[in-house]
Amino acid sequence: MDTLSDLHVYDTTLRDGAQQEGLNLSVADKLTIARQLDELGVGFIEGGWPGANPKDTEFFARARDELRLQHACLTAFGATRRAGVRAADDPLVAALRDSGASVVTLVAKSHPRHVELALRTTLEENLEMVRDTVGHLVAEGQRVFLDAEHFFDGYRADRDYALEVLRTAYSAGAEVVALCDTNGGMLPGWVADVVHAAVQTTAGSADTAGRRVGIHCHNDTGCAVANTLAAVEAGATHVQGTINGYGERTGNADLVSVVANLELKLDRAVLPDGLLGEATRIAHAVAEVTNVPPASRQPYVGASAFAHKAGLHASAIKVDPGLYQHMDPVGVGNDMRLLVSDMAGRASIELKGRELGYDLSQERELVDRVTARVKQLEARGYTFEAADASFELLLAEEADGRRPSYLTVESWRVITETLANAAQGEEAVSEATVKVVAEGVRYVETGEGNGPVNALDQALRQALVQAFPEVAKFELIDYKVRIVDQGHGTDAITRVLIETSDGEASWVTVGVGHNVIEASWEALLDGLTFGLRRLRRGATPR
Repeated sequence: MDTLSDLHVYDTTLRDGAQQEGLNLSVADKLTIARQLDELGVGFIEGGWPGANPKDTEFFARARDELRLQHACLTAFGATRRAGVRAADDPLVAALRDSGASVVTLVAKSHPRHVELALRTTLEENLEMVRDTVGHLVAEGQRVFLDAEHFFDGYRADRDYALEVLRTAYSAGAEVVALCDTNGGMLPGWVADVVHAAVQTTAGSADTAGRRVGIHCHNDTGCAVANTLAAVEAGATHVQGTINGYGERTGNADLVSVVANLELKLDRAVLPDGLLGEATRIAHAVAEVTNVPPASRQPYVGASAFAHKAGLHASAIKVDPGLYQHMDPVGVGNDMRLLVSDMAGRASIELKGRELGYDLSQERELVDRVTARVKQLEARGYTFEAADASFELLLAEEADGRRPSYLTVESWRVITETLANAAQGEEAVSEATVKVVAEGVRYVETGEGNGPVNALDQALRQALVQAFPEVAKFELIDYKVRIVDQGHGTDAITRVLIETSDGEASWVTVGVGHNVIEASWEALLDGLTFGLRRLRRGATPR
């Protein structure tokens, strides 16, 4: 058994997190995420409920051959035996026994009302279900943890019974009883009081001495992470959560935030040395598998977690980054970002220039010009917060006296045609023609697409790839449109953000115009220009 000086870190992304609305994981997805979680260094990975869910049964079968975990123990989840049936004879208990998992986590009722209404059995039988199931699995050689469902609400309804469920599980051989805020309605002070009482209970009996009290929080009050930390400070030594806070309703405690706070703020040893520095990479990698976009404002690992926009902040950060940051973002594998906007001052521009490889410390006039131009352009609808590539092109233009360019545009046009049989489900077809001069050669190309922007993109690439073969690697991977001044109706200003990739990196450009096609053309052209400039000078993209 682990020493009590250490904290258990228990991830339930693959089971509880997978209950999030719109999140659907295949077996292959679960295997991939399990490997990522192991790289983070968590101690336990709850794989799912074998026997109750065919996908989870398959996951555990494949995990035996396909998972080689370095840090984590794979854990099977299930329920205590049914009322009136011996644990040895319950097929769902047998599935846990046969799962191949060295650790089993059982869920048990600890709220009298749930026992009587949901399980439809007596309080005494519920205790016997806990005792029999835990004892049976321990006798079969498995480590057993118990999730005491609805424990905090149950404690309020009947303190003695909730604590008796704990004592019963411990006396039968459970190593951990995790107290679950299943409805997510608790606040930190309430959690601390109950956990303290539970810890006192475990310390007061020979049957429970040396056992762990754990915590499992949901985020319905927005306090899941705070509640988890309060539980640890009250004596809990086992924390449960999900990567990126996935879970049903408002989610579970975000395990990355929990672990980072424990290590960085409370000086508690949690993960193996150095692995917290992988947190940002792993959080984003898991988000790619789940197909849930990463939350930019997620603490510690979000893209905006260390982003600074106000000029006052940038001025201070220029002197000492710690003046407006609670930690060095490198500690969680993240980066500081300076956002260029109409709120930017000279310090923001200077720091952003340094980030992009320009030393502007002795270029006061240049910094002043760039600052003034950014403010002017943002007043017209541009945004450079997310469009670093467009900002770099602007900075290069002001520094060098001309805008980077690899072609001269003579003209472009787009035609969208609706065919006669469109009513039968045929889509309108868009055709774009561009006339450009590149490397001294005039190109006239026509492209077709499923919309005007797609057609323009095709035509422009067809022209440029003849002069610059590397353009063949470029791909438009994201496209966002926003109406900037909606009050003007169809005459409103449109802003487009386009993300382009060359297979190794990606960059974002911005375009603004009186219509979406005009704005898209500008962003497309900037995207190709930046990509060519990056490849030809060997610079690292931002």
